[in-house]
Parts: sequence; C-alpha cells; structure tokens
Amino acid sequence: QVQLVESGGGLVQPGGSLRLSCAASGTIFSINDMGWYHQAPGKQRELVAIITSGGSTTYADSVKGRFTISRDNAKNTVYLQMSSLKAEDTAVYYCYAEGVLTRLAGRRDYWGQGTQVTVSS
Repeated sequence: QVQLVESGGGLVQPGGSLRLSCAASGTIFSINDMGWYHQAPGKQRELVAIITSGGSTTYADSVKGRFTISRDNAKNTVYLQMSSLKAEDTAVYYCYAEGVLTRLAGRRDYWGQGTQVTVSS
C-alpha cells in the first residue's frame, strides 16, 4: 500500500522559512504529478504548487516568488521550500501524488495526512 509521509511543518515567525518534505512509500513504478495543497480553518483546500515528473512547475499566485517546489524521482519525494512566510500562509499543508502506479493497485491518486504550518510572532 502506498503512503505519503510529510515532515517539516511547525511554528515560524513572519519572514522566516520552512522546508516541507513528502516521501511516497511502497512498491512504486512511477508517479505523474506531485504537489502541495493547503487548507486554512474555515476555508477550502487550495493548490499551493505542483510539479510534473518532468520538472514543470505551477504555483498559486499567492506564493510565486516565495515558495519553490522540487522533487527527487528516485526517492519518490517532493519538497516545498517556503520563504518570506506570512501569517496568511498559516494552514495545514497536504502532500498529493497523482497517478501513482503500483503493481497491485494500478494507477491511483494519494493524499498525505497533513502537516501544520503556523506563521506567527
């Protein structure tokens, strides 16, 4: 069974930085897109950034120039480097893997359990 395990969340002051990691475990042949979404209290889950298997990236307008997404295909891991953090970045951040191909389950999508990021002084 495939699991997405996130790490790196926490409390940071405005203007600070955090790096999130998400590793997909299991017998995985390939993954299409990997990305990050966030959900603030009382709001819907929203796309933060996504990266294709070939390295093309898409960012939400609110994080362009501040966040950088990257991935290591050999490790089935995606990263989110967050800089110049603002209070409005406070949310639970969820890792997403689209089109994960395994022998037993075929191609499916998976979500991580979420990691809290709090930006506050």
